[in-house]
Amino acid sequence: MDNNAGTEALLHEAIRENLKKIKGNIEKACREGGHHKNPDDVTIVGVTKTFGAGTVKAAIAAGIENIGENKVQELEEKQAAIGRTCKWHMIGHLQKNKAARIAGRVSLIHSIDSIALLTELERASKKSGAITDVLVQINMTDEITKSGIKPGEVRAFLIQAGRFEWVKVKGLMTIAQYTVVPEETRPVFRNLHKIFIDMGNEKLDNINMEILSMGMSNDYMIAVEEGSNMVRIGTAIFGSR
Repeated sequence: MDNNAGTEALLHEAIRENLKKIKGNIEKACREGGHHKNPDDVTIVGVTKTFGAGTVKAAIAAGIENIGENKVQELEEKQAAIGRTCKWHMIGHLQKNKAARIAGRVSLIHSIDSIALLTELERASKKSGAITDVLVQINMTDEITKSGIKPGEVRAFLIQAGRFEWVKVKGLMTIAQYTVVPEETRPVFRNLHKIFIDMGNEKLDNINMEILSMGMSNDYMIAVEEGSNMVRIGTAIFGSR
């Protein structure tokens, strides 16, 4: 076995072991949380920002079907190298002027925070001939460094978003504050889950509350306990950057 093949084998094995541990933790969170009886209902998005295409290939080989990227250019480069052998997610902040580059290229955009961005995506999606599925990002902690709309604005925003034809809202997303005590994030996740359920019960036109994207490497177990059905995990799978 040459050095490159040996390195790839070690990388694949490390990712596989980390993924196994994470799945076990999600299963435990499902048992203790009560929102999900089946851990398979929770989608793991492997966040590969700053890692190379080789790491993405190893992740796919280890069983990760969903890959998340924070920057459009990085997603484009890796997608060109790897192709559509996985489901690509845009999880970082998306600028309006890059909407045309991302429409039709990803399975899901997690970071919608304005009607202006939706308008650009609508135009780009129509031109590409492909529906774009999105999540609306909610700023639950009122941090000025985080994108997202305020909790009190969710209903009005969704009513406007429901008027688009080529962009479909599939749920909500949030990023909790980072803390060395993950338990402190529980109120954030609990409160957004309530909004998620309330909006689903309203049955707003052209709006589907199917996906609640909450939780990252530091707090994904608590997020799942509080109702998340999609977690975005980088470090816990791939190691420190």
